[in-house]
Amino acid sequence: MSNLLEIKGVSKSFGPVHVLDQVDLTVAPGEVVGLVGDNGAGKSTLMKIVTGMYSADAGTITLNGEDIFHHSPGERRRMGIEMIYQDLALARQQDVAANIFLGREPTRSVLGMRFVDRATMRRDAQAMIDRLGARLPAINRPVGTFSGGQQQSVAIARALTFNPKVVIMDEPTAALAVREVQGVLDLIRQLKSEGIGVILISHRLNDVLSVTDRIVVLHHGRAAANLTTAETSMAEVVSAIVGGVDMAEAAAHEARG
Repeated sequence: MSNLLEIKGVSKSFGPVHVLDQVDLTVAPGEVVGLVGDNGAGKSTLMKIVTGMYSADAGTITLNGEDIFHHSPGERRRMGIEMIYQDLALARQQDVAANIFLGREPTRSVLGMRFVDRATMRRDAQAMIDRLGARLPAINRPVGTFSGGQQQSVAIARALTFNPKVVIMDEPTAALAVREVQGVLDLIRQLKSEGIGVILISHRLNDVLSVTDRIVVLHHGRAAANLTTAETSMAEVVSAIVGGVDMAEAAAHEARG
């Protein structure tokens, strides 16, 4: 299977501080890749480079084989890269439909003037919520009255409305009650079943191990491990996070005898 997103040799420094050092990462269609590491390992910086918020100093980034290295954040979003931030960036006084279409509202013409088409927004918002199987009290209520898991569902629905190819999720279960975590993990599995590539940033390793296909460990800005989830363990992931064992270097060292 060809890769959907390919990140190769990406490096980034802020002044004298080297944050990323030749990082490689790939995501195939319908693949969930966990991105883990201690605070300061470079996870958020790498994802901000993928979305175009930061520019890399070196490396290549391709989406469906197309070079997007110099594309703007807006262009990357239109091409299919969506990121759901840890704070969700929801307008909590607005209802579900307003949040899902925030900044991209459909319009209709009345006597030559353009107006927001709220009926279409409500209809399409309800269809997306139904597609996800998300349980929300009502789509016409302010999202600030929802639980953390319900707000996460709205953020995921917003990301899906414009047919993304890759969805990046930053700590989606960090602030949730235990009973809500499973619902969000089920939504991630739903994205996978629809062929959407997912990058899951999380410190909750149990969640990562339960829902991912591969786990990439960053340690001091380098990709210290690229593990197949079904063939690894909590102990191995923690070891790579803490010790920064570079698996490629370790294999090369073993081959040299």
